Formats: sequence, structure tokens, C-alpha cells
Amino acid sequence: MDAKIVIKDFNLYYGKKQAIEGFNLSIPRNEIFSLFGPAGSGITSLLRAMNRLSDLTPDLRVEGDILLDGKSIFAPDLSMTALRRRVGMVFDVPTPLPLSIFENIAYGPRLQSKKSKAALQDIAEQALRAAALWEDVKDRLQAPAMSLSGGQQQRLCIARVLALQPEVILLDRPCSGLDPISTAKIEESLIELKKNLTVVIAPHSTQQAGRIADRVAFMLLGKLIEDGTSEDVFMQPKDQRTNDYITGRFG
Repeated sequence: MDAKIVIKDFNLYYGKKQAIEGFNLSIPRNEIFSLFGPAGSGITSLLRAMNRLSDLTPDLRVEGDILLDGKSIFAPDLSMTALRRRVGMVFDVPTPLPLSIFENIAYGPRLQSKKSKAALQDIAEQALRAAALWEDVKDRLQAPAMSLSGGQQQRLCIARVLALQPEVILLDRPCSGLDPISTAKIEESLIELKKNLTVVIAPHSTQQAGRIADRVAFMLLGKLIEDGTSEDVFMQPKDQRTNDYITGRFG
């Protein structure tokens, strides 16, 4: 397995409370990897740790390591800005900037380096196409981003991350508040995106994980219980706790 991310003996604490315990996992490149489990399993904490957004939390402490292409993301010489460009994150609640649709996409690339208007327009189109939003907004790019529907705003947030050409995209329940049509469009986008990058998603349901993930990992109370291919884990789980969760006996 060609691993893009390797998590080694990872522990995460909020003050004295341990949120992730003894975590070891390899995430292959160019696949959709789903982390699933009940609330309080540490999934969001783990996602935020993968691009060190967790550093912004007071009293947080980590042990162990997370490797991106074989190099520790905690290395002293690692640029935090560069890491977050390589590993982008989309949250469960859409957070468009109070700007136009176009400016939401152009904002990051413009900060990254000086680009012509034509180059920014090309970046915006490519990112919006990749997020399955181009056909919806191509004739109103100067409209306020807040005028979009909830599902469109979420796809805009995905496009905003894609405009920076990340190698990994982390998604924390990106479809939790969306209707089935918007959810299907995002899922279709993710399946297409894995051709060029690695997708790590906390799905809003086990059904979503089963539909789109190549590999999955079940987390419970901060521990990795089981991981493997989507088919193996959902059809023949090795751990009774995984089976109980999948079949709805708890969670």
C-alpha cells in the first residue's frame, strides 16, 4: 500500500483529558478513506491534527507522529502555511467568505502568489468544475456567495480548498445538513477528485461511507477499533463493536 499519511502511536490530550489513544493508521494516496464512529470518538480531533489546526486549541498536547509523504508534520522546519495548502480541510457547516463567488475562490491563490486576472479566472473555473458547481454559478460569479443554497455553499467551500491544489482534502461531515441531491453531487465530486488527491472524510452516516469509501476505519472513544477495505469492514467486521455500531445497536 502506497501510504500518503501514516499515523504512528498518536495520542492527543485536551488538558488532562485524552481524546485519542495509541492510534496507528496508514491512509493510501488517491483513495477515499472514511473515519466513522459515534459522537465523541475523536474523529474531528484527528482530522484537525492532520493539518495541525488542532494547534489553535488551548491546552492541547500531542504525542507520537503523523507523517505526510514520509515526513513528520511536526518537524521544526515545516512551514504551517505550506502544510495547510497541501492538506486542506472542509467543515460540516459551510463558511463562505462575505465576498462574491469568484472572490471566494480567487482569495487563496491571490495570497499565494501574484496571478493575472485570466489565471485566476482559469483557477476558479477548474476548482468550481471539480466541485460540481460550475454549471450552477458560471453566469453569476460576481453574485454574493451567501446567496447560494446550503449545498452550493458547501461545494463552494470545497472548491475554495481545491483552488490551492492540495494533495489531501479532509472533510468533517460535509453533508450532514444537506439534502439528498446536494449530497449526491458532493459524493460524485469526491469520487472524481481521488484521481488527483487523497480524500479523508468523516461521513454523516455509515451508509455514506459504504457508498464512496475505498477504505474505512471505525473509531470508538478515541481508539482505532478496526480498519480495512470498505467491503471487508461492512460485510465481515472482525470486531463485535464494529458490527454492533454498523447494525445500529449503539451510536
